[in-house]
Amino acid sequence: MTKAKSDPDGLTPQQAWQMLQDNPRAILIDIRSSMEYLFVGHPVGSVHVPWIDEPEWEINPHFCAEVRKVLLGGAVCDLDEGCAPVILICRSGKRSREASESLLAAGLKNIYHIEEGFEGDLDDHHHRSTQGGWRHHRLPWEQC
Repeated sequence: MTKAKSDPDGLTPQQAWQMLQDNPRAILIDIRSSMEYLFVGHPVGSVHVPWIDEPEWEINPHFCAEVRKVLLGGAVCDLDEGCAPVILICRSGKRSREASESLLAAGLKNIYHIEEGFEGDLDDHHHRSTQGGWRHHRLPWEQC
């Protein structure tokens, strides 16, 4: 069965980190809200383009255009190498999947999302970062 064009490829945090190390053109875009990005922390070297942000908490109508601007900033597509991989990360992998689908529907290629997100799912005590996510796997991150 062939994967649908709108079905993004998911990566573990470790696979995403390895892709970033192996391909200097790869871009990691953190799509969480500004508050999450600044105060919860974010992967080192990530670019912030919110999918949903305060104060309206609605999908960013300029999201695809803003990602295209990031690509035009040096990670363009070319005939020899194709498009730079774009990896999206959110808190737990749900928003990044939706945002990935919108980028694919807009005609972008080489789009991935991190299935566990930055903090992973809630554990039995309603805590994050204990059983999955970028931070849980001790990948490089920082906060303001």
